[in-house]
Amino acid sequence: MNLSPELVLLDQQFADETAAITAAGQLLVDYGYVEAGYIESMHERHALSTVYIGNDVAIPHGTEAAKSQVKKTGLSILQVPQGVTFGTEQARLVIGIAGVGDEHLELLSNIAVICSDEENVNRIVAATSKEEIIALLTAEV
Repeated sequence: MNLSPELVLLDQQFADETAAITAAGQLLVDYGYVEAGYIESMHERHALSTVYIGNDVAIPHGTEAAKSQVKKTGLSILQVPQGVTFGTEQARLVIGIAGVGDEHLELLSNIAVICSDEENVNRIVAATSKEEIIALLTAEV
């Protein structure tokens, strides 16, 4: 999994899940991973089924119908130490996902394994540099 430091934002705060999903999507747009319309599909996906996966982690990603708007596979990572509400849960780590073909399935799997350990999530949320977050998310699982 190749992660870019410019797609990692430290110490973020959001009023609500809508703002967090938009920010995760906008990073992917800004760096050429997806077309602007992909952000709306990220909101649609969350409306269909929450993108909160437990252990303080949310993984907003687009719908199947929005696949054509993905230019290349990538992740945006938002560290939100104070948390942002997703339904009745608090997410301290928001990871936006864009995948070409089925590449996103491997990304989802890696994230799920790493973030299934609450200690890993705590380390990512406490990280003080983008490089530290990337190292934690790309560690061998």
